[in-house]
Amino acid sequence: MAFLIIIFLAGMFTGIFNKIVWLIFMSILLIIITVPGFFLVNPNTSKVLLLFGKYIGTVKENGFYWANPLYKKRDISLRASNFDSERVKVNDKLGNPIMISTILVWKVKDTFKAAFDVDNYENFVRVQSDAAVRKLASLYPYDNFEDDGEDEEITLRASVNEVSEALEKELSERLDMAGIEVLEARIGYLAYAQEIANAMLKRQQATAIIAARHKIVEGAVSMVEMALDKLSKNNVIELDEERKAAMVSNLMVVLCSDKDTTPIVNTGTLNH
Repeated sequence: MAFLIIIFLAGMFTGIFNKIVWLIFMSILLIIITVPGFFLVNPNTSKVLLLFGKYIGTVKENGFYWANPLYKKRDISLRASNFDSERVKVNDKLGNPIMISTILVWKVKDTFKAAFDVDNYENFVRVQSDAAVRKLASLYPYDNFEDDGEDEEITLRASVNEVSEALEKELSERLDMAGIEVLEARIGYLAYAQEIANAMLKRQQATAIIAARHKIVEGAVSMVEMALDKLSKNNVIELDEERKAAMVSNLMVVLCSDKDTTPIVNTGTLNH
C-alpha cells in the first residue's frame, strides 16, 4: 500500500514538474485501478474473496488490506448472534397440543460453508431451528401425570437441562453443514395450547389436591396409631374394639377435614 502511494506521488510530481502529460495520466490511472483493491476488516468480521467465481480465501484478522482489485469481496460477520424463534404449535409425545419456541445463540465458524454450501445461512438458521424444536417437542411429554400410568424420566417442563442439551445437539447437527457453531440453545417459551390450557390447569390442580390429600391421610393414620398406642401403654383407659373404631373415626374426621371441626362435649357417661 505504501509502495503504491509512493509511486503515485512520485509520478504526479515528476509529471507536473517536467510537464509530462502521459506520466500524469498513468499515475492517475494507476490510482484509479488500485484504489478498489483496498478494504477494511473490522473486529469479528471477515471478507470472503472470489476471483471470477473461484474461492481465493477468507481474511479474518481485522486491519486495512489491499488485494487484487478484481477480487469480489463478501462480508460475513463472525460475531455471536441471538435468535428467538416464533412460537409454534406442535403435539408433544402424548399428543397434547403445546406452544413452544427456542432461543439460539450462534456464530459462523466456517465462512466457506456459510457462503457457498447454503443459499442464505441466516435464513437457514431460522428454518432449521423451527424444524429442530418441532422434532424435540414430539420426543418428550409436556409433563408427568400420575394417572397416565407411565412415569417419563424427561419432560419438557421439568427437565430443563436435559431438554436444552438435546436441542443443542440436534441444532448442531443440522447447522454444521452451513458452518454454524451453536453456542447455546434452550426453550424460550413453553405452554399448553389455548384450547386445552384450562383443562390441563384443572388437571394439574386435581393432581396437586390428590397428592396433598394422600400426605394428609398418611399423617392422620400415623397420629391415630400413636394415640392408641400411647393410651394403651400408659393405661389411661381401656377401650374395646367398638370404642376404638369410634375413636379412630372421630380422629380421622378431625385430622382430615378441610374446615375446623366443632367438638361436642359429652358430660355424661360413655354410653350417653
